[in-house]
Amino acid sequence: MPTLRIALAQVDPTVGDLAGNAELVRRTARRAADEGAQLVAFPEMMLTGYPVEDLVFRASFVAASRSAVERLAADLAADDLADLPVLVGYLDADGPPRMSAEAEPDRGPRNALAVLHGGTVAARYFKHHLPNYGVFDEDRYFVSGDTLTLVRVGGVDVALTVCEDLWQAGGPFAAARGAGAGLVVNVNGSPYELAKDDLRLELCRRRAAEAGATLAYVNMVGAQDELVYDGDSLVVTADGELLARAPQFAEDLVVLDLDLPAASDGPAPAEAAGMRIDRVTLGATPAAPTGPRRTGELTERIADEAEVWAALVTGLRDYVRKNGFRSVVLGLSGGIDSSVVAAVACDALGPERVFGVSMPSEYSSEHSRSDAADLADRTGLHYRTEPIAPMVDSYLAQLTLSGMAVENLQARVRGVLLMALSNQEGHLVLTTGNKSELAVGYSTLYGDSVGGFNPLKDVPKTWVFRLARWRNADAEKRGTTPPIPENSITKPPSAELRPGQLDTDSLPPYDELDTILAGYVDGDAGRADLVAAGHDPAVVDRVIRLVDLAEYKRRQSAPGPKISPKAFGRDRRLPITNRFRDS
Repeated sequence: MPTLRIALAQVDPTVGDLAGNAELVRRTARRAADEGAQLVAFPEMMLTGYPVEDLVFRASFVAASRSAVERLAADLAADDLADLPVLVGYLDADGPPRMSAEAEPDRGPRNALAVLHGGTVAARYFKHHLPNYGVFDEDRYFVSGDTLTLVRVGGVDVALTVCEDLWQAGGPFAAARGAGAGLVVNVNGSPYELAKDDLRLELCRRRAAEAGATLAYVNMVGAQDELVYDGDSLVVTADGELLARAPQFAEDLVVLDLDLPAASDGPAPAEAAGMRIDRVTLGATPAAPTGPRRTGELTERIADEAEVWAALVTGLRDYVRKNGFRSVVLGLSGGIDSSVVAAVACDALGPERVFGVSMPSEYSSEHSRSDAADLADRTGLHYRTEPIAPMVDSYLAQLTLSGMAVENLQARVRGVLLMALSNQEGHLVLTTGNKSELAVGYSTLYGDSVGGFNPLKDVPKTWVFRLARWRNADAEKRGTTPPIPENSITKPPSAELRPGQLDTDSLPPYDELDTILAGYVDGDAGRADLVAAGHDPAVVDRVIRLVDLAEYKRRQSAPGPKISPKAFGRDRRLPITNRFRDS
Protein backbone atom coordinates (compact mmCIF):
# COMPACT_ATOMS: atom_id res chain seq x y z
CA MET A 1 0.00 0.00 0.00
CA PRO A 2 1.65 3.27 -1.11
CA THR A 3 2.16 6.14 1.31
CA LEU A 4 1.39 9.55 -0.16
CA ARG A 5 2.44 12.73 1.64
CA ILE A 6 -0.05 15.47 0.84
CA ALA A 7 -0.13 19.16 1.71
CA LEU A 8 -3.30 21.25 1.98
CA ALA A 9 -2.61 24.96 1.56
CA GLN A 10 -5.14 26.91 3.60
CA VAL A 11 -4.36 30.43 2.34
CA ASP A 12 -5.95 33.83 1.70
CA PRO A 13 -6.12 34.88 -1.99
CA THR A 14 -7.45 38.22 -3.25
CA VAL A 15 -9.97 38.54 -6.07
CA GLY A 16 -8.36 39.88 -9.22
CA ASP A 17 -4.78 39.81 -7.92
CA LEU A 18 -3.53 37.13 -10.28
CA ALA A 19 0.14 38.02 -9.83
CA GLY A 20 -0.12 38.20 -6.03
CA ASN A 21 -2.08 34.96 -5.81
CA ALA A 22 0.43 33.19 -8.08
CA GLU A 23 3.27 34.40 -5.88
CA LEU A 24 1.43 33.02 -2.82
CA VAL A 25 1.15 29.65 -4.59
CA ARG A 26 4.87 29.65 -5.36
CA ARG A 27 5.88 30.48 -1.77
CA THR A 28 3.55 27.90 -0.29
CA ALA A 29 4.46 25.20 -2.81
CA ARG A 30 8.10 25.70 -1.85
CA ARG A 31 7.20 25.18 1.82
CA ALA A 32 5.27 22.02 0.93
CA ALA A 33 8.19 20.68 -1.09
CA ASP A 34 10.61 21.42 1.75
CA GLU A 35 8.39 19.30 3.98
CA GLY A 36 8.51 16.39 1.56
CA ALA A 37 5.03 16.71 0.07
CA GLN A 38 4.24 14.67 -3.03
CA LEU A 39 1.09 16.65 -3.81
CA VAL A 40 -0.10 20.11 -2.73
CA ALA A 41 -3.65 21.41 -3.13
CA PHE A 42 -4.80 25.04 -3.05
CA PRO A 43 -8.38 26.40 -2.67
CA GLU A 44 -11.09 26.89 -5.28
CA MET A 45 -10.27 29.56 -7.90
CA MET A 46 -7.03 30.25 -6.07
CA LEU A 47 -5.47 32.20 -8.93
CA THR A 48 -8.39 34.59 -9.46
CA GLY A 49 -9.80 34.70 -5.95
CA TYR A 50 -13.42 33.75 -5.25
CA PRO A 51 -16.10 34.71 -6.10
CA VAL A 52 -15.21 36.69 -9.22
CA GLU A 53 -18.88 37.46 -10.02
CA ASP A 54 -19.37 39.39 -13.29
CA LEU A 55 -15.64 39.47 -14.01
CA VAL A 56 -16.51 36.16 -15.67
CA PHE A 57 -18.10 38.15 -18.50
CA ARG A 58 -14.90 40.08 -19.28
CA ALA A 59 -12.99 38.26 -21.99
CA SER A 60 -9.82 40.06 -20.87
CA PHE A 61 -10.14 38.63 -17.34
CA VAL A 62 -10.74 35.10 -18.60
CA ALA A 63 -7.73 35.40 -20.89
CA ALA A 64 -5.61 36.75 -18.02
CA SER A 65 -6.61 33.80 -15.81
CA ARG A 66 -5.81 31.22 -18.49
CA SER A 67 -2.48 32.89 -19.21
CA ALA A 68 -1.66 33.13 -15.49
CA VAL A 69 -2.13 29.40 -14.89
CA GLU A 70 0.18 28.52 -17.78
CA ARG A 71 2.76 31.04 -16.56
CA LEU A 72 2.50 29.71 -13.00
CA ALA A 73 3.24 26.19 -14.21
CA ALA A 74 6.40 27.43 -15.90
CA ASP A 75 7.40 29.51 -12.86
CA LEU A 76 7.03 26.51 -10.55
CA ALA A 77 9.34 24.56 -12.81
CA ALA A 78 11.81 27.46 -12.73
CA ASP A 79 11.59 27.29 -8.93
CA ASP A 80 12.83 23.68 -9.16
CA LEU A 81 9.33 22.40 -8.34
CA ALA A 82 8.58 20.81 -11.71
CA ASP A 83 8.16 17.34 -10.17
CA LEU A 84 5.68 18.46 -7.48
CA PRO A 85 2.03 18.19 -8.60
CA VAL A 86 0.30 21.45 -7.61
CA LEU A 87 -3.51 21.68 -7.70
CA VAL A 88 -4.66 25.25 -8.33
CA GLY A 89 -8.17 26.56 -8.92
CA TYR A 90 -8.64 29.16 -11.66
CA LEU A 91 -11.12 30.53 -14.21
CA ASP A 92 -11.14 28.80 -17.58
CA ALA A 93 -13.47 28.92 -20.59
CA ASP A 94 -14.07 26.83 -23.69
CA GLY A 95 -16.75 29.09 -25.11
CA PRO A 96 -18.47 32.48 -24.69
CA PRO A 97 -20.44 33.38 -21.51
CA ARG A 98 -23.83 31.78 -20.99
CA MET A 99 -25.58 35.13 -21.43
CA SER A 100 -23.95 35.72 -24.82
CA ALA A 101 -25.92 35.34 -28.04
CA GLU A 102 -23.17 32.93 -29.19
CA ALA A 103 -23.42 30.73 -26.09
CA GLU A 104 -23.41 26.96 -26.54
CA PRO A 105 -25.22 24.62 -24.10
CA ASP A 106 -22.14 22.61 -23.11
CA ARG A 107 -19.43 25.22 -23.42
CA GLY A 108 -18.57 28.46 -21.68
CA PRO A 109 -16.76 29.77 -18.57
CA ARG A 110 -15.56 27.05 -16.21
CA ASN A 111 -14.83 26.92 -12.52
CA ALA A 112 -11.65 24.94 -13.09
CA LEU A 113 -8.94 23.07 -11.21
CA ALA A 114 -5.53 22.64 -12.85
CA VAL A 115 -2.80 20.12 -12.11
CA LEU A 116 0.51 21.92 -12.63
CA HIS A 117 3.40 19.53 -13.23
CA GLY A 118 6.52 19.45 -15.35
CA GLY A 119 6.19 23.10 -16.27
CA THR A 120 2.78 22.66 -17.89
CA VAL A 121 -0.90 22.23 -17.10
CA ALA A 122 -0.87 18.45 -17.04
CA ALA A 123 -4.60 18.00 -16.36
CA ARG A 124 -7.79 19.97 -15.80
CA TYR A 125 -11.06 19.36 -14.00
CA PHE A 126 -14.24 21.43 -14.43
CA LYS A 127 -16.57 21.72 -11.43
CA HIS A 128 -19.62 19.48 -11.90
CA HIS A 129 -22.20 20.65 -9.33
CA LEU A 130 -22.85 24.41 -9.56
CA PRO A 131 -24.57 25.99 -6.52
CA ASN A 132 -27.37 28.42 -7.26
CA TYR A 133 -28.72 29.32 -3.82
CA GLY A 134 -27.90 31.68 -0.96
CA VAL A 135 -24.84 33.73 -1.87
CA PHE A 136 -24.07 31.57 -4.92
CA ASP A 137 -25.00 32.32 -8.53
CA GLU A 138 -22.75 29.82 -10.27
CA ASP A 139 -25.40 28.68 -12.73
CA ARG A 140 -25.37 32.28 -13.99
CA TYR A 141 -21.65 32.19 -14.60
CA PHE A 142 -20.35 28.71 -15.29
CA VAL A 143 -21.02 25.64 -17.37
CA SER A 144 -20.97 22.31 -15.54
CA GLY A 145 -18.23 19.79 -16.25
CA ASP A 146 -19.17 16.23 -17.18
CA THR A 147 -15.78 14.52 -16.77
CA LEU A 148 -14.05 13.28 -13.62
CA THR A 149 -10.28 13.69 -13.75
CA LEU A 150 -8.07 11.10 -12.04
CA VAL A 151 -4.37 11.85 -11.69
CA ARG A 152 -1.94 9.09 -10.82
CA VAL A 153 0.56 10.32 -8.22
CA GLY A 154 2.95 8.08 -6.31
CA GLY A 155 1.10 4.99 -7.47
CA VAL A 156 -2.29 6.32 -6.26
CA ASP A 157 -5.23 7.44 -8.40
CA VAL A 158 -6.35 10.85 -7.09
CA ALA A 159 -9.79 12.14 -8.09
CA LEU A 160 -10.28 15.92 -8.39
CA THR A 161 -13.43 17.70 -7.17
CA VAL A 162 -14.43 21.29 -6.38
CA CYS A 163 -16.50 22.61 -3.44
CA GLU A 164 -20.20 22.03 -4.29
CA ASP A 165 -19.31 18.59 -5.64
CA LEU A 166 -19.06 17.68 -1.93
CA TRP A 167 -22.52 19.03 -1.06
CA GLN A 168 -24.47 16.95 -3.57
CA ALA A 169 -24.83 13.18 -3.63
CA GLY A 170 -23.92 11.39 -6.82
CA GLY A 171 -21.82 12.88 -9.57
CA PRO A 172 -18.07 13.10 -8.95
CA PHE A 173 -17.92 11.18 -5.67
CA ALA A 174 -20.00 8.30 -7.00
CA ALA A 175 -17.87 8.36 -10.14
CA ALA A 176 -14.71 8.29 -8.02
CA ARG A 177 -15.84 5.00 -6.48
CA GLY A 178 -16.62 3.54 -9.88
CA ALA A 179 -13.23 4.66 -11.19
CA GLY A 180 -11.35 3.13 -8.26
CA ALA A 181 -9.91 6.33 -6.81
CA GLY A 182 -7.69 5.92 -3.77
CA LEU A 183 -7.94 9.58 -2.71
CA VAL A 184 -10.43 12.36 -3.49
CA VAL A 185 -9.21 15.96 -3.20
CA ASN A 186 -11.92 18.60 -2.76
CA VAL A 187 -10.82 22.27 -3.14
CA ASN A 188 -13.11 24.92 -1.66
CA GLY A 189 -14.15 28.51 -1.36
CA SER A 190 -16.72 27.66 1.32
CA PRO A 191 -18.01 30.78 3.16
CA TYR A 192 -18.35 30.84 6.91
CA GLU A 193 -21.62 30.47 8.80
CA LEU A 194 -21.98 29.84 12.52
CA ALA A 195 -21.56 26.10 13.29
CA LYS A 196 -20.90 25.25 9.63
CA ASP A 197 -17.80 23.31 10.70
CA ASP A 198 -20.01 20.60 12.21
CA LEU A 199 -21.98 20.30 8.99
CA ARG A 200 -18.82 20.15 6.88
CA LEU A 201 -17.34 17.29 8.85
CA GLU A 202 -20.51 15.23 8.51
CA LEU A 203 -20.65 15.95 4.77
CA CYS A 204 -17.00 14.97 4.33
CA ARG A 205 -17.63 11.69 6.10
CA ARG A 206 -20.68 11.03 3.94
CA ARG A 207 -18.85 11.74 0.67
CA ALA A 208 -15.76 9.77 1.68
CA ALA A 209 -18.03 6.78 2.31
CA GLU A 210 -19.77 7.37 -1.03
CA ALA A 211 -16.43 7.42 -2.83
CA GLY A 212 -15.01 4.54 -0.80
CA ALA A 213 -11.84 6.59 -0.47
CA THR A 214 -10.02 8.98 1.82
CA LEU A 215 -11.10 12.59 1.32
CA ALA A 216 -8.80 15.62 1.60
CA TYR A 217 -10.77 18.87 1.92
CA VAL A 218 -8.95 22.22 1.63
CA ASN A 219 -10.67 25.57 2.15
CA MET A 220 -9.48 29.16 1.89
CA VAL A 221 -9.31 31.68 4.73
CA GLY A 222 -9.75 35.45 4.77
CA ALA A 223 -12.61 37.53 3.43
CA GLN A 224 -13.99 38.89 0.17
CA ASP A 225 -16.51 41.73 0.55
CA GLU A 226 -19.34 40.22 2.66
CA LEU A 227 -18.02 36.66 2.61
CA VAL A 228 -15.66 35.31 5.25
CA TYR A 229 -13.73 32.05 4.83
CA ASP A 230 -12.75 30.14 7.94
CA GLY A 231 -10.43 27.47 6.57
CA ASP A 232 -11.25 24.34 8.63
CA SER A 233 -9.44 22.09 6.12
CA LEU A 234 -9.63 18.40 7.02
CA VAL A 235 -8.91 14.83 6.02
CA VAL A 236 -11.23 11.87 6.69
CA THR A 237 -11.00 8.22 5.75
CA ALA A 238 -13.67 6.21 3.95
CA ASP A 239 -14.87 4.83 7.30
CA GLY A 240 -15.19 8.32 8.78
CA GLU A 241 -12.02 8.63 10.85
CA LEU A 242 -10.84 12.23 11.14
CA LEU A 243 -7.09 12.25 10.49
CA ALA A 244 -6.28 15.97 10.43
CA ARG A 245 -8.05 19.28 10.90
CA ALA A 246 -6.64 22.77 10.39
CA PRO A 247 -7.43 25.78 12.60
CA GLN A 248 -10.21 28.21 11.75
CA PHE A 249 -9.48 31.77 10.58
CA ALA A 250 -5.75 31.23 10.19
CA GLU A 251 -3.48 30.40 7.28
CA ASP A 252 -2.02 26.94 7.62
CA LEU A 253 -0.25 24.19 5.70
CA VAL A 254 -1.57 20.76 6.61
CA VAL A 255 1.00 18.06 5.83
CA LEU A 256 0.36 14.38 6.50
CA ASP A 257 1.17 10.90 5.25
CA LEU A 258 -1.69 8.78 3.95
CA ASP A 259 -1.58 5.03 3.38
CA LEU A 260 -3.71 4.58 0.28
CA PRO A 261 -4.67 1.74 -2.04
CA ALA A 262 -2.41 1.29 -5.04
CA ALA A 263 -3.81 2.19 -8.44
CA SER A 264 -4.87 -0.77 -10.54
CA ASP A 265 -3.16 -1.48 -13.83
CA GLY A 266 -6.11 -3.53 -15.03
CA PRO A 267 -8.84 -2.45 -17.45
CA ALA A 268 -10.41 0.84 -16.31
CA PRO A 269 -13.93 2.09 -16.99
CA ALA A 270 -14.25 5.01 -19.37
CA GLU A 271 -17.41 6.13 -17.59
CA ALA A 272 -18.88 5.90 -14.08
CA ALA A 273 -22.01 7.30 -12.43
CA GLY A 274 -22.90 9.15 -15.61
CA MET A 275 -19.53 10.92 -15.91
CA ARG A 276 -16.69 10.33 -18.33
CA ILE A 277 -13.39 9.38 -16.71
CA ASP A 278 -10.18 11.12 -17.77
CA ARG A 279 -7.05 9.40 -16.44
CA VAL A 280 -3.71 11.20 -16.42
CA THR A 281 -0.46 9.57 -15.33
CA LEU A 282 2.15 12.13 -14.37
CA GLY A 283 5.84 11.71 -15.10
CA ALA A 284 8.49 12.07 -12.41
CA THR A 285 7.03 13.02 -9.01
CA PRO A 286 8.66 13.35 -5.58
CA ALA A 287 9.77 10.08 -4.02
CA ALA A 288 7.85 8.42 -1.22
CA PRO A 289 8.48 10.15 2.12
CA THR A 290 11.22 9.01 4.45
CA GLY A 291 11.94 9.81 8.06
CA PRO A 292 9.32 10.43 10.76
CA ARG A 293 5.72 9.91 9.72
CA ARG A 294 3.64 13.09 9.36
CA THR A 295 0.31 12.55 11.07
CA GLY A 296 -1.21 16.04 10.90
CA GLU A 297 -2.90 17.79 13.80
CA LEU A 298 -6.47 17.77 15.07
CA THR A 299 -7.07 21.40 15.99
CA GLU A 300 -9.88 21.80 18.52
CA ARG A 301 -12.96 23.75 17.46
CA ILE A 302 -13.57 27.08 19.15
CA ALA A 303 -16.67 28.27 21.03
CA ASP A 304 -19.52 29.89 19.10
CA GLU A 305 -18.81 33.38 20.41
CA ALA A 306 -15.10 33.05 19.64
CA GLU A 307 -15.97 31.79 16.16
CA VAL A 308 -18.25 34.74 15.37
CA TRP A 309 -15.78 37.23 16.82
CA ALA A 310 -13.01 35.79 14.66
CA ALA A 311 -15.27 36.04 11.60
CA LEU A 312 -15.98 39.72 12.29
CA VAL A 313 -12.30 40.48 12.87
CA THR A 314 -11.28 38.61 9.71
CA GLY A 315 -13.99 40.29 7.64
CA LEU A 316 -13.00 43.78 8.71
CA ARG A 317 -9.24 43.18 8.53
CA ASP A 318 -9.37 41.85 4.97
CA TYR A 319 -11.82 44.51 3.77
CA VAL A 320 -9.48 47.23 5.03
CA ARG A 321 -6.30 45.55 3.79
CA LYS A 322 -7.50 44.41 0.38
CA ASN A 323 -9.13 47.76 -0.41
CA GLY A 324 -6.11 49.83 0.57
CA PHE A 325 -7.43 51.69 3.62
CA ARG A 326 -4.99 52.77 6.31
CA SER A 327 -7.39 53.30 9.20
CA VAL A 328 -11.02 53.39 10.31
CA VAL A 329 -13.19 55.95 12.08
CA LEU A 330 -16.46 55.43 13.92
CA GLY A 331 -18.83 57.27 16.19
CA LEU A 332 -18.48 56.27 19.85
CA SER A 333 -21.75 56.74 21.72
CA GLY A 334 -20.88 54.70 24.78
CA GLY A 335 -23.54 52.19 23.75
CA ILE A 336 -23.13 48.48 23.20
CA ASP A 337 -23.03 48.51 19.38
CA SER A 338 -20.33 51.13 18.89
CA SER A 339 -18.33 49.60 21.76
CA VAL A 340 -18.34 46.15 20.16
CA VAL A 341 -17.45 47.57 16.74
CA ALA A 342 -14.57 49.52 18.27
CA ALA A 343 -13.28 46.40 20.03
CA VAL A 344 -13.53 44.37 16.82
CA ALA A 345 -11.67 47.11 14.94
CA CYS A 346 -8.89 47.22 17.52
CA ASP A 347 -8.47 43.44 17.33
CA ALA A 348 -8.51 43.52 13.53
CA LEU A 349 -6.23 46.49 12.89
CA GLY A 350 -4.58 47.50 16.15
CA PRO A 351 -5.77 50.50 18.21
CA GLU A 352 -3.30 52.80 16.49
CA ARG A 353 -5.38 52.52 13.29
CA VAL A 354 -8.77 53.06 14.95
CA PHE A 355 -10.21 56.57 15.46
CA GLY A 356 -13.23 57.03 17.70
CA VAL A 357 -15.32 60.20 17.79
CA SER A 358 -17.74 61.10 20.56
CA MET A 359 -20.43 63.39 19.13
CA PRO A 360 -22.64 64.41 22.06
CA SER A 361 -25.87 66.31 21.54
CA GLU A 362 -27.96 68.17 24.10
CA TYR A 363 -29.72 64.84 24.84
CA SER A 364 -26.56 62.79 25.38
CA SER A 365 -26.26 61.51 28.92
CA GLU A 366 -23.16 61.91 31.02
CA HIS A 367 -22.66 58.13 31.04
CA SER A 368 -22.62 58.07 27.24
CA ARG A 369 -19.67 60.41 27.23
CA SER A 370 -17.87 58.74 30.11
CA ASP A 371 -18.45 55.22 28.75
CA ALA A 372 -17.04 56.23 25.36
CA ALA A 373 -13.97 57.75 27.03
CA ASP A 374 -13.61 54.65 29.20
CA LEU A 375 -13.59 52.40 26.13
CA ALA A 376 -10.91 54.57 24.53
CA ASP A 377 -8.77 54.26 27.65
CA ARG A 378 -9.26 50.49 27.77
CA THR A 379 -8.39 49.88 24.12
CA GLY A 380 -5.89 52.66 23.40
CA LEU A 381 -7.64 53.84 20.25
CA HIS A 382 -7.48 57.48 19.11
CA TYR A 383 -10.28 59.48 20.69
CA ARG A 384 -11.75 62.94 20.22
CA THR A 385 -14.95 64.75 21.12
CA GLU A 386 -16.90 66.84 18.61
CA PRO A 387 -20.16 68.23 20.07
CA ILE A 388 -22.91 68.44 17.47
CA ALA A 389 -25.30 70.82 19.25
CA PRO A 390 -23.95 73.99 17.53
CA MET A 391 -24.25 72.34 14.11
CA VAL A 392 -27.78 71.12 14.83
CA ASP A 393 -28.75 74.59 16.05
CA SER A 394 -27.49 76.09 12.78
CA TYR A 395 -29.81 73.82 10.82
CA LEU A 396 -32.74 74.57 13.10
CA ALA A 397 -32.12 78.30 12.71
CA GLN A 398 -32.58 77.80 8.98
CA LEU A 399 -35.39 75.19 8.98
CA THR A 400 -38.50 74.71 11.09
CA LEU A 401 -38.36 71.08 12.20
CA SER A 402 -39.97 69.07 14.98
CA GLY A 403 -40.38 65.53 16.27
CA MET A 404 -38.65 62.78 14.34
CA ALA A 405 -37.22 65.26 11.82
CA VAL A 406 -35.14 66.77 14.64
CA GLU A 407 -34.07 63.31 15.82
CA ASN A 408 -32.99 62.33 12.33
CA LEU A 409 -31.23 65.65 11.86
CA GLN A 410 -28.96 64.88 14.81
CA ALA A 411 -28.07 61.49 13.34
CA ARG A 412 -27.39 63.03 9.93
CA VAL A 413 -25.17 65.73 11.37
CA ARG A 414 -23.12 62.97 12.96
CA GLY A 415 -22.95 61.20 9.60
CA VAL A 416 -21.75 64.35 7.85
CA LEU A 417 -19.09 64.85 10.53
CA LEU A 418 -17.75 61.30 10.17
CA MET A 419 -17.68 61.50 6.38
CA ALA A 420 -15.86 64.86 6.59
CA LEU A 421 -13.18 63.26 8.76
CA SER A 422 -12.99 60.38 6.28
CA ASN A 423 -12.45 62.80 3.40
CA GLN A 424 -9.92 64.88 5.28
CA GLU A 425 -7.91 62.14 7.00
CA GLY A 426 -8.46 59.10 4.76
CA HIS A 427 -10.26 56.81 7.20
CA LEU A 428 -12.83 54.19 6.27
CA VAL A 429 -16.06 55.01 8.13
CA LEU A 430 -17.50 52.09 10.09
CA THR A 431 -21.22 52.09 10.71
CA THR A 432 -22.40 50.33 13.85
CA GLY A 433 -26.00 49.18 13.30
CA ASN A 434 -26.81 45.55 14.08
CA LYS A 435 -28.94 43.07 12.13
CA SER A 436 -32.00 43.59 14.33
CA GLU A 437 -32.03 47.35 13.69
CA LEU A 438 -31.33 46.83 10.00
CA ALA A 439 -34.22 44.39 9.79
CA VAL A 440 -36.83 46.78 11.18
CA GLY A 441 -35.38 50.00 9.79
CA TYR A 442 -34.42 51.36 13.21
CA SER A 443 -31.78 53.68 11.80
CA THR A 444 -31.49 56.98 9.96
CA LEU A 445 -30.51 56.95 6.31
CA TYR A 446 -27.40 59.09 5.76
CA GLY A 447 -27.12 59.36 9.54
CA ASP A 448 -26.14 56.51 11.85
CA SER A 449 -26.27 54.19 8.81
CA VAL A 450 -23.56 56.14 7.00
CA GLY A 451 -20.30 54.30 6.37
CA GLY A 452 -18.31 52.06 4.09
CA PHE A 453 -18.39 48.85 6.14
CA ASN A 454 -20.56 47.48 8.93
CA PRO A 455 -19.02 44.76 11.12
CA LEU A 456 -22.37 44.06 12.85
CA LYS A 457 -24.56 43.94 9.74
CA ASP A 458 -25.38 40.24 10.23
CA VAL A 459 -25.24 40.19 14.05
CA PRO A 460 -28.58 40.27 15.94
CA LYS A 461 -28.76 42.58 18.95
CA THR A 462 -28.91 39.71 21.44
CA TRP A 463 -25.70 38.37 19.91
CA VAL A 464 -24.04 41.78 20.25
CA PHE A 465 -24.47 41.45 24.01
CA ARG A 466 -23.20 37.85 23.93
CA LEU A 467 -20.10 38.92 22.02
CA ALA A 468 -19.38 41.80 24.41
CA ARG A 469 -19.57 39.53 27.44
CA TRP A 470 -17.45 36.86 25.76
CA ARG A 471 -14.76 39.34 24.65
CA ASN A 472 -14.45 40.78 28.14
CA ALA A 473 -14.35 37.32 29.74
CA ASP A 474 -11.71 36.22 27.23
CA ALA A 475 -9.60 39.27 28.08
CA GLU A 476 -9.80 38.47 31.78
CA LYS A 477 -8.85 34.86 31.09
CA ARG A 478 -5.76 36.05 29.20
CA GLY A 479 -4.87 38.62 31.85
CA THR A 480 -5.56 41.67 29.67
CA THR A 481 -7.92 44.62 30.07
CA PRO A 482 -11.54 43.91 29.07
CA PRO A 483 -12.16 46.37 26.23
CA ILE A 484 -15.87 47.07 26.75
CA PRO A 485 -17.10 49.07 29.77
CA GLU A 486 -19.50 47.08 31.92
CA ASN A 487 -21.96 49.97 31.89
CA SER A 488 -22.15 49.80 28.08
CA ILE A 489 -23.31 46.20 28.44
CA THR A 490 -25.78 46.60 31.30
CA LYS A 491 -27.52 49.91 30.56
CA PRO A 492 -30.75 49.91 28.51
CA PRO A 493 -30.07 50.58 24.80
CA SER A 494 -30.99 54.09 23.63
CA ALA A 495 -30.40 56.26 20.57
CA GLU A 496 -30.53 59.34 22.87
CA LEU A 497 -32.16 61.54 20.25
CA ARG A 498 -34.81 62.86 22.64
CA PRO A 499 -35.13 63.08 26.43
CA GLY A 500 -35.42 59.69 28.16
CA GLN A 501 -35.53 57.73 24.90
CA LEU A 502 -35.14 53.93 25.00
CA ASP A 503 -35.12 51.40 22.14
CA THR A 504 -38.09 49.66 23.75
CA ASP A 505 -40.18 52.79 23.14
CA SER A 506 -40.17 51.86 19.45
CA LEU A 507 -39.42 48.13 19.39
CA PRO A 508 -40.36 44.94 21.24
CA PRO A 509 -37.74 43.70 23.71
CA TYR A 510 -34.76 42.41 21.74
CA ASP A 511 -35.11 38.81 23.00
CA GLU A 512 -38.60 38.71 21.53
CA LEU A 513 -37.74 40.72 18.41
CA ASP A 514 -34.74 38.57 17.49
CA THR A 515 -36.76 35.37 17.81
CA ILE A 516 -39.40 36.72 15.42
CA LEU A 517 -36.77 38.00 13.02
CA ALA A 518 -34.99 34.64 13.03
CA GLY A 519 -38.23 33.06 11.85
CA TYR A 520 -39.35 35.73 9.37
CA VAL A 521 -36.00 36.81 7.90
CA ASP A 522 -33.72 33.80 8.29
CA GLY A 523 -36.38 31.10 8.07
CA ASP A 524 -38.88 32.69 5.63
CA ALA A 525 -41.69 31.86 8.06
CA GLY A 526 -45.10 33.40 7.39
CA ARG A 527 -47.35 35.21 9.84
CA ALA A 528 -49.34 32.06 10.65
CA ASP A 529 -46.13 30.16 11.40
CA LEU A 530 -44.91 32.86 13.78
CA VAL A 531 -48.24 33.09 15.60
CA ALA A 532 -48.38 29.29 15.85
CA ALA A 533 -44.93 29.41 17.44
CA GLY A 534 -46.45 31.40 20.29
CA HIS A 535 -45.78 35.02 19.37
CA ASP A 536 -48.38 37.72 20.02
CA PRO A 537 -50.22 38.33 16.71
CA ALA A 538 -50.12 42.10 17.18
CA VAL A 539 -46.36 42.05 17.75
CA VAL A 540 -45.85 39.77 14.74
CA ASP A 541 -47.89 42.11 12.53
CA ARG A 542 -45.92 45.09 13.71
CA VAL A 543 -42.53 43.44 13.15
CA ILE A 544 -43.47 42.11 9.71
CA ARG A 545 -44.65 45.56 8.65
CA LEU A 546 -41.42 47.18 9.85
CA VAL A 547 -39.26 44.61 8.07
CA ASP A 548 -41.14 44.92 4.79
CA LEU A 549 -41.13 48.73 4.82
CA ALA A 550 -37.38 48.90 5.51
CA GLU A 551 -36.26 47.12 2.35
CA TYR A 552 -35.35 50.40 0.66
CA LYS A 553 -33.05 51.26 3.57
CA ARG A 554 -31.30 47.91 3.45
CA ARG A 555 -30.57 48.33 -0.25
CA GLN A 556 -28.50 51.38 0.68
CA SER A 557 -26.67 49.84 3.62
CA ALA A 558 -22.93 49.22 3.82
CA PRO A 559 -21.56 45.70 3.30
CA GLY A 560 -20.64 43.63 6.32
CA PRO A 561 -19.43 40.11 7.13
CA LYS A 562 -21.90 37.24 6.77
CA ILE A 563 -22.14 34.98 9.83
CA SER A 564 -25.68 33.55 9.54
CA PRO A 565 -27.37 31.23 7.03
CA LYS A 566 -29.24 34.24 5.59
CA ALA A 567 -27.61 37.64 5.64
CA PHE A 568 -29.14 40.80 4.20
CA GLY A 569 -27.81 41.51 0.72
CA ARG A 570 -26.51 38.58 -1.32
CA ASP A 571 -28.57 36.02 0.62
CA ARG A 572 -31.94 37.78 0.78
CA ARG A 573 -33.20 39.68 -2.25
CA LEU A 574 -36.74 41.05 -2.08
CA PRO A 575 -38.43 43.76 -4.17
CA ILE A 576 -38.58 47.25 -2.71
CA THR A 577 -41.91 47.96 -4.38
CA ASN A 578 -44.03 45.15 -2.97
CA ARG A 579 -47.71 45.21 -1.95
CA PHE A 580 -47.88 41.63 -0.73
CA ARG A 581 -48.72 41.49 2.97
CA ASP A 582 -48.66 38.17 4.79
CA SER A 583 -51.91 37.73 6.69
